[in-house]
Amino acid sequence: MRILVADDHDLVRDTIAAYLCNGDVEEVQSAANLNEAMDLVHSSGTFDLVLLDYNMPGMNGLEGLTRMKKANSGGSVAILSGSASREVADAALRAGAQGFIPKTLSAKSLMSAARFMAAGEVYAPVDFLQSQPRETGSLLTKREHDVLCGICEGKSNKEIARDLELQEVTVKLHVKTLSRKLEARNRTHAAMIGRNRGLV
Repeated sequence: MRILVADDHDLVRDTIAAYLCNGDVEEVQSAANLNEAMDLVHSSGTFDLVLLDYNMPGMNGLEGLTRMKKANSGGSVAILSGSASREVADAALRAGAQGFIPKTLSAKSLMSAARFMAAGEVYAPVDFLQSQPRETGSLLTKREHDVLCGICEGKSNKEIARDLELQEVTVKLHVKTLSRKLEARNRTHAAMIGRNRGLV
């Protein structure tokens, strides 16, 4: 897995890179602004995941996200931030970000999120997700909805993973996230809430 970390704060950039290097990431490169990051993508090829600081030079809001998504064709691009609001996070996800990563995320959670996003799944912090309106059908992502349907059919994580052509660990992450969103105690409770709310 190749990851590019772009952040104008040296300490933050180096710390995140160190977290990732201590995991199972084969290569971590870093840049101090969007232009440097774009140059690295053009010179060394597509990264499995690019992490962009929302407030660094060159980003111009979410315009930088759009530019990097085009440059890193086929690779995931996510937004890093220590101060962006929930509205910014929501806008980033709508604009096609593979995820929204707060800089307060623990090393273990960052590594899990990186694997998740590099695999093509969308990641956002649970506290952000829980702040979304509970009454709407858009509470769950499409993939979470697919997993919930599998749970409601009584399928195991392994069976759901096979049906959706996902890794079992990815399904487990979806089950955990959708259970938190629905405030479910377990899989059975999640299925019951999903049916009661007309989500499945």
